Amino acid sequence: MKKLEGQGPYILMIESATAVGSVALYNGDKLMGHTDIHVGRTHARLLLPMISTLLEQLQVDKSVIDAIAVSKGPGSYTGLRVGVSSAKGLCLALGKPLLALDSLEILARQVEVMARQLDAFICPMIDARRMEVYTASYDSGIKRMGDIHAHILEEDSFQNLLAERKVIFVGDGASKAEPLFVGNEQAIFLPHVLSTAVNLGPTLLKKFEEGDFEDQVLFEPFYLKDFVATKPKDRLRS
Repeated sequence: MKKLEGQGPYILMIESATAVGSVALYNGDKLMGHTDIHVGRTHARLLLPMISTLLEQLQVDKSVIDAIAVSKGPGSYTGLRVGVSSAKGLCLALGKPLLALDSLEILARQVEVMARQLDAFICPMIDARRMEVYTASYDSGIKRMGDIHAHILEEDSFQNLLAERKVIFVGDGASKAEPLFVGNEQAIFLPHVLSTAVNLGPTLLKKFEEGDFEDQVLFEPFYLKDFVATKPKDRLRS
């Protein structure tokens, strides 16, 4: 497929920070197509075939892609490593620039329309370990209101936000928080809404037009916490 005159840049987006693997292709700020998988620990094996299949379905040749975008974290150590490695490899092979988005912003943008309608805050949550989540708070315009951090959920968590207005808790970590806020009408829980490469067109286009590209040599995922390797319990006993 050849690019038609007057079309916007073609941007391929890769999201692999969680158990969902997702790729999407944008023309300008318009979504051309996307594909998702909801099978954990398969990113390394399926991500590149997903990209090839999507481009074939859309009849788009890799050569017309203008930039590769990727979720930079926080999230799954393995998922981020695979996604960033794939994005950097494609950039190198095609000679194209690299864009990166915060994983939590990607998650927040999945409920942006709802947040604007309700004038609500958004707390995207990516499941970490035990009662911990990776999170940050955003206003309805997806402006981050604090640092991205690992948060241990407790009964008094997010009370300052909930006292001010409704808060949409979204992502696979939201199911951990829901039991702590039973009966609080200010809290809206959407744990079924997960990270995906869709709903990102205007954001990616703005980054591309502003030349907000990453250094492909120095760029690394934002893991937030160090990776800790563990061994099966039976091996530790043997």
